[in-house]
Amino acid sequence: MKKPLWVPSEERKKQANLTRFINLVNERYGLEITSYPQLYNWSIENIPDFWATMWDFAGLKASRGYDQVVDNLTKFPGAKWFPGARLNFAENLLRYRDDRLAFIFRGETQKTARMTYARLYDTVARLAKALRGLGVGPGDRVAAYMPNLMETAIAMLAATSIGAVWSSCATDIGPQAALDRLGQIEPKVLFTADGYFYKGKAFDSRPNAAEIAKGIPSLQKVIVVSYTEAKPDPGRIPNAVHYDDFLAKEDNLEIQFEQLPFDHPVYIMFSSGTTGKPKCMVQGAGVLINQLKELLLHTDLKREDTIMYITTCSWMMWNWLLSSLGVGATILLYDGNPNYPDPGAMWKLTQDEKITVFGTSASYINFLRSQGVRPGKEYDLSSLKEISQTGSPLSAEGFAYVYREIKADLHFNSISGGTDINGCFAAGNPLSPVYAGELQGPALAMKVKAYDENGRPVYDRQGELVCEAPAPSMPLYFWNDPDGEKYKNAYFTVFPGVWRHGDYIVIHSDTGGITFYGRSDAVLKPSGVRIGTAEIYNQVEKLEEIADSLAIGQNWEGDQRVILFVKLNPGFTLTEELQNKIKKTLREKASPRHVPALIVEVPDIPYTLNMKKVESAVTNIVNGRPVTNRDALVNPESLDYYEKILPALQK
Repeated sequence: MKKPLWVPSEERKKQANLTRFINLVNERYGLEITSYPQLYNWSIENIPDFWATMWDFAGLKASRGYDQVVDNLTKFPGAKWFPGARLNFAENLLRYRDDRLAFIFRGETQKTARMTYARLYDTVARLAKALRGLGVGPGDRVAAYMPNLMETAIAMLAATSIGAVWSSCATDIGPQAALDRLGQIEPKVLFTADGYFYKGKAFDSRPNAAEIAKGIPSLQKVIVVSYTEAKPDPGRIPNAVHYDDFLAKEDNLEIQFEQLPFDHPVYIMFSSGTTGKPKCMVQGAGVLINQLKELLLHTDLKREDTIMYITTCSWMMWNWLLSSLGVGATILLYDGNPNYPDPGAMWKLTQDEKITVFGTSASYINFLRSQGVRPGKEYDLSSLKEISQTGSPLSAEGFAYVYREIKADLHFNSISGGTDINGCFAAGNPLSPVYAGELQGPALAMKVKAYDENGRPVYDRQGELVCEAPAPSMPLYFWNDPDGEKYKNAYFTVFPGVWRHGDYIVIHSDTGGITFYGRSDAVLKPSGVRIGTAEIYNQVEKLEEIADSLAIGQNWEGDQRVILFVKLNPGFTLTEELQNKIKKTLREKASPRHVPALIVEVPDIPYTLNMKKVESAVTNIVNGRPVTNRDALVNPESLDYYEKILPALQK
């Protein structure tokens, strides 16, 4: 028998939001559910009833109710959720207007600020009025190239309050990577900042912002927020105006929340760019109801909580975190390096701000382990009731470290899903035990299975993560994909009528828990950050020395590291100088996260018969898995070399 690392107390279970939800389900449907597995089984067998109950439990505000929960669950993709309803995304996040804190902002050691729910409403109202004055309306795109500031969140709320569609990138990505994303969606307005701080240094982001603005002809206005300077010169940014000058001057304005259909676009999120430019995934109010499900039921978030996630506004965890406003909790926004000025920084922050729910990645926990940091011994973590972890799989040793060195009595809530659904396929819950290396189970109403290569469900061995039924936060469509082909090809071609997510998992029959083993497609996730291989190729293959290249992720020391294989043009060798040139190019033209851990010279790059690079075969070799698709290669003999050098890559 496996021994749990943590079992929730009876008192904790009694106080949980999830217990209240179970009581509501039992009362409504005449049931006697007493455990999470029972609730989960009910939720996937009665999907419309689950979401109808969730709508009421979360108290969604709508000017018109829905006619039905879902039109047709067998349409996958294509099911329509809550037809007939009219509501506003931002109105549901701005339901509180009191003196409780909505935001605490902390930026490394330089800046700190606080904002109440009342002041947040007032500021959003002023910004929304100014955006309306520019002619921004429902369906227009508003974008951001911003640090994780309060102004970034305020801009999102103002944009969505008037029915505009929000999309954001962090200032730590290069201008070309930002243009590859934001340029596709033709925004009317861009929010940016004068700069950001990292490891105690100020960085000027105006030259990058200017390059981005010049590359997007649709932009009518660029709004520049002051962060590193008091009143910065916008530099060469076209059509720029200071944020403070742009805000409407009146106080006590009422926000005119546009009442829109449930499937009106709210967010455009970006895929990783594995096969060219990142795909633009359009998401509606399904994100709202799903994230409130995850925050209320899986995270057990309450009004009195203070929640933070180490994230930038490029990552979906930023969007997820902001839905905490709908619960009325206090959100701590942190910008900068989480290990500055030392690896205890986040634990001092937890102690000082009495954080109750702390969100982070596997790579951050692995870093603490490698440095021998013992937060529980060095800081007062009495406020902390939960650590939420995502990004990439965390080893069993990582789980054990959390309970041994951070806190013995807390809910370690390991979650996994994707940008694609702006939420989770698997998550924790406050009623069940936590086992080392396992997410506690599939998320409610997500019909998750592990499939073998023949599309059969398997337990206790690795399979592909699939979802057999639609869920509200799945994309409405992809931008510039009129016939839906890109959308279908992304998820539904391997197992028709079933969403294949691109993760290897094991579902454990004894505990119901799920262990994740990394990606089964060409998305790289070093330190939990999704990177598209195409973004690497686009830069590397411009160099005169490089004939071809292939980037893959190798599971390494509890994380993933990127290996770049290069085929060189005649007359060149892989010198240290060339390696440094490749790294410098990727650091400057893409981002520091795109820089590979290893660069290896190879004689050939494998290709399919229709001339696509075969990342999956090399990924399998490097991670010790069998290669099943040699017949699909035009040059299968090229794989022999990768098998030959495998021992060297495993050292």
